[in-house]
Amino acid sequence: MKTMTANDAKTRFGELLDQAQREPVRVMRHKRVAGIMVSARDYEAMRAFYANRLRHTLDESADAARRAGLTSEELERLLADES
Repeated sequence: MKTMTANDAKTRFGELLDQAQREPVRVMRHKRVAGIMVSARDYEAMRAFYANRLRHTLDESADAARRAGLTSEELERLLADES
């Protein structure tokens, strides 16, 4: 992964964008990672991956709740505002 300082990223922004199309670019500020620039395609792929992972986790949780006997009515009661 290529690394640039925040100042270089600012002054050479076009180069940063070009490089990010090929691989992620780490942007450092005060010796700490300030951010990672990735291509739009890589960003969308990451979003899709994590959305799919969340959907799978939610499905597994719902299945476990059903197997444990949690009904829709009981869930509504548990989530009801008690104030």
